Amino acid sequence: MNPSPKATAERCKTGIEGLDDILDGGLPRNRIYLILGRPGVGKTTMALQFLMEGVRRNERSLYITLSETKEELHEVARAHGWDLSGVDLFELSAIEAQLKQEADTTFFNPSEVELSRTTKALLDEVERVKPTRVVFDSLSELQLLSETALRYRRQILHLKQFFAGRNCTVLLLDDGMDDAQDNQVESLAHGVIMLERDDPAYGIARRMLHVRKIRGVRFREGKHDILLKTGGVIAFPRLVAAEHHTPFVRQSISSSVSNLDALLGGGLDRGTTSMFLGPPGTGKSTLAVRFALSAAQSGEKVLFFTFDETKATLLARARELGMDIAPHMQSGQIQLVQVDPAEVSPGEFAFQIKQAVQRDGVRMLVIDSINGYMNAVTEPRHLNLQLHELMAYLNQQGVTTILVLTQQGVVGLMNTNVDLTYLSDTVVLLRYFEAQGEVRQAVSVIKKRSGSHERTIRRLELRPGGIVVGDVLREFHGVLSGIPVLNGSDRKT
Repeated sequence: MNPSPKATAERCKTGIEGLDDILDGGLPRNRIYLILGRPGVGKTTMALQFLMEGVRRNERSLYITLSETKEELHEVARAHGWDLSGVDLFELSAIEAQLKQEADTTFFNPSEVELSRTTKALLDEVERVKPTRVVFDSLSELQLLSETALRYRRQILHLKQFFAGRNCTVLLLDDGMDDAQDNQVESLAHGVIMLERDDPAYGIARRMLHVRKIRGVRFREGKHDILLKTGGVIAFPRLVAAEHHTPFVRQSISSSVSNLDALLGGGLDRGTTSMFLGPPGTGKSTLAVRFALSAAQSGEKVLFFTFDETKATLLARARELGMDIAPHMQSGQIQLVQVDPAEVSPGEFAFQIKQAVQRDGVRMLVIDSINGYMNAVTEPRHLNLQLHELMAYLNQQGVTTILVLTQQGVVGLMNTNVDLTYLSDTVVLLRYFEAQGEVRQAVSVIKKRSGSHERTIRRLELRPGGIVVGDVLREFHGVLSGIPVLNGSDRKT
């Protein structure tokens, strides 16, 4: 979504580009926001980015730490290559020293006195610095001092009233360990951002961001993948295809293999999604490389993701079949990216594709294979929705997309872990079949929404010189079953 100029002017940039996009330009200024998340999700890092963005914009920034020391915060900053010299830091130890100096006899409960004096010391520091941006890290300490939910709510309400009219945007960090206490703050905060972390059995932790509420403004709902790395938090807004439409000229992309193009009614059409489907080793990836090479030779930019093979193996195999794509990689026409599904999230993957299309002008995308992509999806049941949005976006950008999907089995009945053929405009089916004591390969086009195509089955050969798509297999029936029968005879061949 594209924020209006007025909305952008009134927003407080967070220092995280993807988060500002999710928030339709940033946080509405001069309000209090709650950042919720268990330890280790990136709350402190996000808060520091928020304050450093303020420093960059010549805004006074104050970090009040009740749980970490100044030295610990500086260590976090150094790990990211940051300099916090422009940020005012105020820690709990300074408050405790002040309380000791003011200690005296009182009739009130000691914990209540400590809470009151702690809150006063915090607000006195705000008065002294007069910041435009403030971070309180974390509310857990105030919860402990408050002892009861009522006293805790009063303290948060007091903070809200104190900052009203002070032209200050405030982030309250909380670990979200006590749902009852969290509800107290959520009801008073102008907005709530939830950070989550999922630790799979294998691979990196997956972090997500979820905007629960921002009063009075629109934002992109749902969960968005985030990455915590050197340099800070990176947010990947959930892709919404309806927000992206680009005019393009519809035309066919040739494979440079005449009989294959004939099967496809001229080739693969721009702005469509094609699926190459079949058991392992039938030539799905090879056909994808053939189309990628042909597109590159025509001046198109190609992005080729390989999940299942190493780059070296794919390059060597393609070269043996007369398809040397290395020169096109060197010229930048083909980007060959080897993906480790244990190290990438679907949000990051979609973001890379979007950047390649919008920034680098990629016109053909190959994902080899969907089976490998499934391993990168935290919740496989959402695979269809994620791919549907991604394919719709690519089609609306005029990108020719090729998906490779490996079926289980070799001959006979085939099946897959997921049915994605409905997402594809074109489905190319590859099969093994037995004939005259040999294992052979066949190729056919099952459907093509964007135009006509041959409904024949042709023989496919992968030779050292290249790909050969032969004549129509008219002498057999039952080729797709893997054990064909010679026409006019019950004798198997």
